Formats: sequence, structure tokens, C-alpha cells
Amino acid sequence: MLYRAVGAQVNAGLDAVEAAESLTAGVLDDPGLRSSQAGQAASKVAAMPAVRAALKDFQRAFARRAGGAVLDGRDIGTVICPQAEVKLYVTASAEARARRRHRELADRGDGISYAEVLADIEARDERDMNRSDAPLRAAEGAVTLDTTEMSIEDAVAAATRAVEARLPQA
Repeated sequence: MLYRAVGAQVNAGLDAVEAAESLTAGVLDDPGLRSSQAGQAASKVAAMPAVRAALKDFQRAFARRAGGAVLDGRDIGTVICPQAEVKLYVTASAEARARRRHRELADRGDGISYAEVLADIEARDERDMNRSDAPLRAAEGAVTLDTTEMSIEDAVAAATRAVEARLPQA
């Protein structure tokens, strides 16, 4: 959501680096961050090394909070928290992700077509896999979880099993 928040601020006319440097946790509650426009902007600002650098400390501090944390992002296991006890690389086909995202957007009244959502996802994947700074890839030691054919409940159960298998039992 951090990159979506920066992207949304860029869409509102702010400078990307200034937006990243002034980001506070409070802006992460904005429901507008779930929009397709915020998602597109997020991928674009995430390709900017200065924005990535500005957000790195924010993310690392969040991860070190007492009690631990669950972080979601395309470089969490490779750049932000490479020493994490458990790393999951959650993936699904572009088509499955587009179906899910299109349904979510349609439920909120966003009129974007499935074809547009799929094209956006494919373009984002291409940008993220080929960016020079922190390209999208599975982290060393990550458990790969392909959710293409899973319901949300099945995906959560599979992730829970993977975490429980890796963490020492208290």
C-alpha cells in the first residue's frame, strides 16, 4: 500500500520522492488506494530508485515492531527483509489475478473492463520484473505458493501451513 499511497499523491500533483519521504501510516487507510489508478501509479513510482530508497527504512521499521509483522510486497523478501524467518512468494497466473481484481473493482463500481485489468497486470509484471532496482523475483528460501486455482480461504490455509512449518512452535 505504500507505493499505492505515493502513486496516488503523484497523481494528485506531488513529487514522487517528496511524497515518499513525507509518507505517514495514516494515509494507508484511504480506500482510494485500492483503485486501478493507484495500482498503475504504484508500479510506476516503484521503478524509481529514489522512491524505493525513501520507503525502505519505513518498511524495515514496520517489520521490526514488537510481536512481528506480516508484510506484503514485490521486494519484501529480497530487499526489505531478506533475513525474515518465513518468506512466501505468492503467485498466480495473470489471468487469475485479473479475474479477481476485475471482480473486486466491479463490486466497487469501477467500470474498467477485464481486458484493461489484464493488460494493466501484464504491464506491471513486465515493469516490475525488468526494473533495474529490486526486480520482482522469488527470494532465496521463499516458499512458493501458486494460488491460481485456489479460493482465498484455501490460499490463507496454505500460507498458514507454510508459516507454521517454518516457525518454531512456542
